[in-house]
Amino acid sequence: MKILSIGNSFSNNAHTYFNEIAKSMEVDLVLFNACIGGCTLERHMRHADAYDKNRNDPEGSPYPVAKGCKISLRECLKLKKWDVVTIQQASPSSFKPETYHPHGERLIAYVRRHAPQAEIVVHKTWAYREDHSFWGDKDLDTDRMYKRLSKAYRDFCTENEFRMIPAGDAFQAARRSKKWGKPVFPKRKGGAIKRSLHADDAYHANGNGNYLLGCVWFDFFFGADARKIPFVPAEVSPADAKVLREIAHAVVAKAR
Repeated sequence: MKILSIGNSFSNNAHTYFNEIAKSMEVDLVLFNACIGGCTLERHMRHADAYDKNRNDPEGSPYPVAKGCKISLRECLKLKKWDVVTIQQASPSSFKPETYHPHGERLIAYVRRHAPQAEIVVHKTWAYREDHSFWGDKDLDTDRMYKRLSKAYRDFCTENEFRMIPAGDAFQAARRSKKWGKPVFPKRKGGAIKRSLHADDAYHANGNGNYLLGCVWFDFFFGADARKIPFVPAEVSPADAKVLREIAHAVVAKAR
């Protein structure tokens, strides 16, 4: 299977262990991440517009490839005959439905124009951890952000008849799981946060989160039972990996 992700650091998190998981399960996978940190649907299209207007404009070719070169979104779409192209909204905008339009529709049209054979699938991203400074005076917390981004993604997928990778649901399921549970915050500043899926910045995925995401993506795309994945990264304990695989499989099975 050949998968192109048009995303940001959250798609990078999802790709971190996906290849190694697929290899351990003896399936063929080709991945490419058209990634710009924090990139919104609107920004992806802004770069695509710049390229279509002037192919020599650096603004139109922001996606890194080997040896420091950068290419355009159109070139990303032409690199391979992709089976799947995943799209997603940037996390600070993920719970704001108005940010999906009209940029999401324009990106969909662009993908269909340059990779008509590919299925477009939406990567549902996750909510920030409880201690993230983003909350501030906003009427938000982890559960509210999850609820709102869930509706925004669900409506977008329903409108366009897309399948959705339930990555954000897996993070939320882990928080609610008796086997995993909410993160345990240390009493001393600088101490490790136990049972976290997030990195120190409280929004990107850490090793646990990356592994959970890889398991979700594998189960979703290959229809195989994530509980049978033999690969475990060095930064995740075997016991924790088992729980995360179980969560991934249960979430994908429920979403089917």
